[in-house]
Amino acid sequence: ADKLRTQQELERLQAKYIGTGHPDTTSWEWRTNIARDTFSSIVGHPPQLAYQSLALNEPAAKLRAELIRKMIQPCGPPPPRE
Repeated sequence: ADKLRTQQELERLQAKYIGTGHPDTTSWEWRTNIARDTFSSIVGHPPQLAYQSLALNEPAAKLRAELIRKMIQPCGPPPPRE
């Protein structure tokens, strides 16, 4: 019963949060989710964005726009399907 409950909890989390993946998640999809989560976290937290812009010596607005643009395809185009 405990194993079934754990499996149901995992399935519920996977349905609720896209980034948790599932057995059919490819490495490209996983890396894309991680990169998008990172970029959105940086954009969503102004102190983190300010730190990154200072470290990269770029204006915060320019860095924010660049990170948002990178969210489209952070790991390049998807690999061909088999």
